[in-house]
Amino acid sequence: MAYRWRIAILLAIITTINYVDRSVFGVVAPMITELFAISSEQYGLITSGFLLAYGLGQLISGPLIDRIGTKHAFSLAAVLWSVATILHALGRGFVSFFSMRALLGLAEAANFPAATKAVAQWFPASERSTGVSIFMLGAGLGAIITPPATVFVMTTLGWQWAFILPGSLGLIWVWLWHRWYHLPEDHPSISESERTLILERRSPQVSKESWLSLLRYREFWGLMVSRLVSDFPFYFFLFWLPQYLMDVRGFNLRDIAMFAWLPWVAADLGALAGGALSSHLIKRGKTVNYARKAVIWLGAVLVLVTIPAVRAESGMLALGLICFGMFAIQVKGAVFFTLPADLFPAAKVATVWGVFGAVGSLGGSVLGVVAGVLIGSAGYEPVFYMIAFLHIVSAALLMLLVPNIRPLERP
Repeated sequence: MAYRWRIAILLAIITTINYVDRSVFGVVAPMITELFAISSEQYGLITSGFLLAYGLGQLISGPLIDRIGTKHAFSLAAVLWSVATILHALGRGFVSFFSMRALLGLAEAANFPAATKAVAQWFPASERSTGVSIFMLGAGLGAIITPPATVFVMTTLGWQWAFILPGSLGLIWVWLWHRWYHLPEDHPSISESERTLILERRSPQVSKESWLSLLRYREFWGLMVSRLVSDFPFYFFLFWLPQYLMDVRGFNLRDIAMFAWLPWVAADLGALAGGALSSHLIKRGKTVNYARKAVIWLGAVLVLVTIPAVRAESGMLALGLICFGMFAIQVKGAVFFTLPADLFPAAKVATVWGVFGAVGSLGGSVLGVVAGVLIGSAGYEPVFYMIAFLHIVSAALLMLLVPNIRPLERP
């Protein structure tokens, strides 16, 4: 196997751990909200606290990653968020869980900027969306693993161990990362043919311009505005799906363990399909602009299938429609998340992705508070309509504000 694909797998593993760490709380939530008398509004605030801290963390981590390098920044972040996950076991109510979620969000924020920068350093343009889609598999895989594993740990060892065990995995990954990750320029295990392929066809690696110079690009603002409305649907299902299935569809903990992972299988399939389709279109002679936007629109339109889920008579039919919606969200996401690496040189990718991700988290946080209020007063139906149309809005804003996806600067 070419070494760049091993790097992608290593990135997928840490993204899996990252999403296990953040997803555990959603599965444990029905127990701890009852145990510690946490209301729906307070739970919405807790999830929004994570996203606000996550957004702030991306603003901080992006420039830090570009400054100290992918290898060291990823190691530091993984240690911090692993410790933060373990500390959740000490939670005793709204204030303590809000604080732990905020700390976790701040630390976990480095994952996507660092992983995207690693892809920009290791992959030629024609394979970049595939590289991104591989590490994005970790988001779905983490969410797949979490429900059955968490329920098993909760029922055998107690809810505290549902945080302690996954938090420990990140510390093991850091050792592997430090041992195996180097830049392709000086990696001791890469073949010369692969090194040549990567170095000749990847995006520009250096930039003479300052961070503030990014603000003059219309495309920079286009990415941010389109991301502002795109993250909430994914985070809603990540944080609220177990609660929805129990409150509305009558699922119990056993049902959650058996079925709540299915949407994340669909999400992973969507990420693979979206990334592979975009790469295929480029290899068939389509421009990067066409290959990215066509797949983004395809995913955005398909998300509309979530609308009938909220009115479905059968809980399993509703879950099936949610699965298709998650597939569509990640068809779009795998390509959408590639855009910072398509537009900006690798030396700026983590910084751009940090702002890109922070804006998404801010939008997700604000809409998460709105969702908590809506659910408490009107139920889940208005939230499902929000989910269905936000990706259409995101794609339209991208089309309007980023007329051509191409590298914007060269060294």
